[in-house]
Amino acid sequence: MQLFLDTANLDEIREAADMGLIDGVTTNPSLMAKESGDPAGIIREICSIVDGPVSAEILSTEFEEMLKEATAVAKWHPNVVVKVPLTADGLKTVHRLSPQGVRFNVTLCFSLAQALLAAKVGAAYVSPFVGRWDDIDTPGIELIPDMVQMFDQHGFETQILVASVRSPLHVSQAALVGADVATLPLKVLKQMIGHPLTDIGLAKFLADARGKN
Repeated sequence: MQLFLDTANLDEIREAADMGLIDGVTTNPSLMAKESGDPAGIIREICSIVDGPVSAEILSTEFEEMLKEATAVAKWHPNVVVKVPLTADGLKTVHRLSPQGVRFNVTLCFSLAQALLAAKVGAAYVSPFVGRWDDIDTPGIELIPDMVQMFDQHGFETQILVASVRSPLHVSQAALVGADVATLPLKVLKQMIGHPLTDIGLAKFLADARGKN
């Protein structure tokens, strides 16, 4: 399973890329708003750090404007994946532009029915938000194995990109049930590295080595 970093912060992206742990990056308007600089410049800089898919979300919500903005954003860099919401106009935009080579990440997916529609119009990725389901006391990860089964059964090429990841457990569960990608904050990536038993074991090894010298 691929791991994407969910951030627009260049320092965070460099840190994760230096560890060799990320395959791409996802951004959204909230993340972009935290950074200084124009969106196109930030996305191009991210693409210079990570040689993989970089999702850049458009802000338009009406079809004609979405067409124009998605076409422009796709030209920022060959690695750009245009991110659109799972709405009727978003799906129509994917249907219109994906045959022209524009790759799309259809975001804010919360059901199997929505995922089916995103796959049918040719989205490169669909992003189910597992953490937001958890926020309303429903295990969001339970959606993923059914989505994997549905895509496999019908031969859809759309990749399942698990988003709204809140913990290492979400990542492990997504990997176990066959998701293609999980996108996560740097904090969660670092939590995946650490384990108290690793720390205890390393401390013992070093103490034993010092005692021997």
